[in-house]
Amino acid sequence: MTLRIANCSGFYGDRLSAAREMVEGGPIDVLTGDWLAELTMMILAGNRLKGRPGYARTFLTQMEQVLGTCLDRGIKVVSNAGGLDPRACAEAVSELAGRLGLRASVAHVTGDDLMPLGGPVVDADTGETLAAAPITANAYLGGRPIAVALEHGADVVVTGRVTDAALVTGPGMWWYGWQPGDLDALAGSVVAGHIIECGCQATGGNYAFFGEVPDLAHCGFPIAELRADGSSVITKHPGTGGLVSVGTVTAQLLYEIGSPRYLGPDATARFDTIRLEQEGPDRVLVSGVRGEAPPATLKVAVNHLGGYRNTMTLVLTGLGIEDKARVAQEAVWARVPRESFDEVHVELTPMFPPAGGAGTALLRITVMDADKGKAGRAFSSAVVETGLAGYPGFYGLTPPGDASPYGVYTPSSVAADAVRAVVTVDGTRIEVPHVAVPGDQAPQNEHERQDEPGQPGRDGGDEPSGGQVRPLGTVAGARSGDKGGNANLGVWVRTAEQYAWLSSFLTVDRLRELLPETGDLPIERFALPNLLALNFVVRGLLGRGVAASPLLDAQAKALGERLRAVAVPIPPFIDAPKCDIS
Repeated sequence: MTLRIANCSGFYGDRLSAAREMVEGGPIDVLTGDWLAELTMMILAGNRLKGRPGYARTFLTQMEQVLGTCLDRGIKVVSNAGGLDPRACAEAVSELAGRLGLRASVAHVTGDDLMPLGGPVVDADTGETLAAAPITANAYLGGRPIAVALEHGADVVVTGRVTDAALVTGPGMWWYGWQPGDLDALAGSVVAGHIIECGCQATGGNYAFFGEVPDLAHCGFPIAELRADGSSVITKHPGTGGLVSVGTVTAQLLYEIGSPRYLGPDATARFDTIRLEQEGPDRVLVSGVRGEAPPATLKVAVNHLGGYRNTMTLVLTGLGIEDKARVAQEAVWARVPRESFDEVHVELTPMFPPAGGAGTALLRITVMDADKGKAGRAFSSAVVETGLAGYPGFYGLTPPGDASPYGVYTPSSVAADAVRAVVTVDGTRIEVPHVAVPGDQAPQNEHERQDEPGQPGRDGGDEPSGGQVRPLGTVAGARSGDKGGNANLGVWVRTAEQYAWLSSFLTVDRLRELLPETGDLPIERFALPNLLALNFVVRGLLGRGVAASPLLDAQAKALGERLRAVAVPIPPFIDAPKCDIS
């Protein structure tokens, strides 16, 4: 019998009704939810500093709606909503159960919190040593502690920082009895976990070809029907909106990844071995995943306070947009010298193309400084003061306001055998020792060699001849996201012929031409021919990470759509998929 694992949350703030929809919409065995991201840990740290809970309180709202039904039907609940305080979150669930007149065994997993750190923090991407004092430091645990909690009879398992995929891998270990050496099965569950971790992104949400997705407004959340060999079928409850197709699953597989070796504490999953097959309507079979030994280190997310920031946004309309932007800045810096701030970022973003000459753009001016007063109203008021003495058509989108603190995320690592996960079930404390897995272990910050450009298309050249110039997105889909200060950009097509052209055409140099914002930043390209896809990692595009990024698109969510909008010569033999890109 397969293990039916349903997701009900892809981030802190996702649809509150999703847990009830998944529990009541059809048979499931495990209800999971992902509440944590690198930015979320900083948000929870801020809450804790203000005396608020360090966990995701919306999880309790969902549990109030479904806990009784889950207990009646034997549905296990596994969530990382514990954030920075899984013990308190578990206690809150137990108190909730008591108020509802229910008897529930609630377990929590600890051991990920490495504060206070005993030594220097080394940035896994740059090799630099962090000088500032961290306010959070959490290792990414795997699925084994979750499996232990379920083996000891837990109805609800609340964790702190675990990998997103561990929410699926852990129940798989419990259900099928997988051991650390069952690398292919574990890797398959890691892939299934990666697919459903972001909720509706696997069922048509944020999908490049959104015109193909029926009833997106009522998109159903995903289910992984996990099998004993680690293969799975991705689906959703019948009667819900959205779409589960090879395309929607491919899009999610490409989200926030690096090289084809997807590193995790339970196994390294080879994304270049994944096979996808449309098994039926809204059913995609995921199989063939090969696993390798996990790295000898665990990833560690470290956050520290970076200072204070303030952003003022002005609207520029009509003729002479660039000249108006120059005049606006000159007026501001005449009142508060630009060089007086630690950092200044200016971004001019066209919003609407000229219609009879009336174009519109946003001018965002962001200042950062260790001095809250300097970055606060002294700056924002200076911008407002230019309102009647600046460019024509002046108006702003932000009122004068104070500066706000911002955090900086640093990826680091720790020896896996130095971290001890602890499971607490009904007052019983169980240590989960690290078990080394035989085999070659890659370092946590592994960078692979960029692939070869690939085989040329039918025309035999990198630059197609006689092609019609049209948006790349008429042929290719894309999905992009963030990993700290880096951005990932996955691009895929639907046929082998299209992939032969894409892999030859879309080189690193070509990507720089099509996306000038990448500049001279380091870019890695990885080929995934099994998915008819390429993945690019643009290092440093987001600066010091989402919380510290001054960019309008601070998480690179729209980077893929910007690429798809660029017109390129596409050979006539490449047929565009039928889709609505309007």
